[in-house]
Amino acid sequence: MSDTSAPSTASEPIRVFILDDHEVVRRGVRDLLEAEEGIAVVGEASDARQALARVPAARPQVAVLDVRLGDDAGGDHAGIEVCRELRARMPELVCLMLTSFDDDEALFDAIMAGASGYVLKQINGADLVSAVRTVASGTSMLDPRTTARVMARLRGGPADPQPAEPEQPSVLDRLSPREREIIELIGEGLTNREIAERLYLAEKTVKNRISAILSKLGVGRRIQAAMIAGRLRERSS
Repeated sequence: MSDTSAPSTASEPIRVFILDDHEVVRRGVRDLLEAEEGIAVVGEASDARQALARVPAARPQVAVLDVRLGDDAGGDHAGIEVCRELRARMPELVCLMLTSFDDDEALFDAIMAGASGYVLKQINGADLVSAVRTVASGTSMLDPRTTARVMARLRGGPADPQPAEPEQPSVLDRLSPREREIIELIGEGLTNREIAERLYLAEKTVKNRISAILSKLGVGRRIQAAMIAGRLRERSS
């Protein structure tokens, strides 16, 4: 006689959390997802503070995060900072960024924050559901209209690289061997926690090292350091 008491993990729904500062959008996304078999919305928030407090308790598999959160202190990319923080706390969490704007810089930052997908709010309902299922399965899902441009820039971009070429060796020579390891991992899109685990360092140490790296390279954002790391890999290949 077969044992049927244990539930099948295949039938468990995808647990989703929604962050958007517009109530109408949250309700629309929630209604759309809850109408789908195999998806359960386990929570929602209207700002970064609520999301950071509620997501760990709700334990979703996928967080659908609005990039821009109105007057939130995080600015135009507040949702991306939420993604970065949540991924640092919950590395298993998958983040799908949702935005009204076709913004290359936001997409760059989303990739660096560990987002698995980035789609425009103009996407139709069926495609949004498909995007949630795709990222939940472990597959990256990026809007095809912007992916090509971003990948080109990560590889060095179509812009003329000549002005930067003479400076790169001397700038990179300022980095210690450990800092070079860290910038390579930044270029791979790892979070501070993931870098700390890879290099057996404290997460606070990694954060301090990254600040030092940005200062030495004369840049203010991780994405700029990642682009330098990408060019370094190209030159050494």
